[in-house]
Amino acid sequence: MIVQTLSTYEISDLLLADENANWSRSGSLALAEWFEELSDEFNTPQEFDRVAMRCDFSEYENLFSFAQEYFGDVDHMRSETGIDANDDDESEAEKIRDFIRDRGYLIEFTGGIIVSNF
Repeated sequence: MIVQTLSTYEISDLLLADENANWSRSGSLALAEWFEELSDEFNTPQEFDRVAMRCDFSEYENLFSFAQEYFGDVDHMRSETGIDANDDDESEAEKIRDFIRDRGYLIEFTGGIIVSNF
């Protein structure tokens, strides 16, 4: 077995080279950093598989764009996340964060978010 250690920027470049994915530069760097942190946290090398990353994670402009795509309509979003009419934008955002974190991973970065597909 041959193992090659990749830098954050090398991982990011490989993700961006995937013609079937739609990563931003910031998103690809955030995902690469997240996988590096995961590897460090568990002290286990991670295998780089850009197809799996493309299939397992999606990038969105923000929490509300995720919610719009995932739920389809506001009433469904409110019933699933516990958002009510009295919630301000930050309360709504926190409830969407909690919804995602209860089901998968949320990576927030300047310019967007990445959510594991669940």
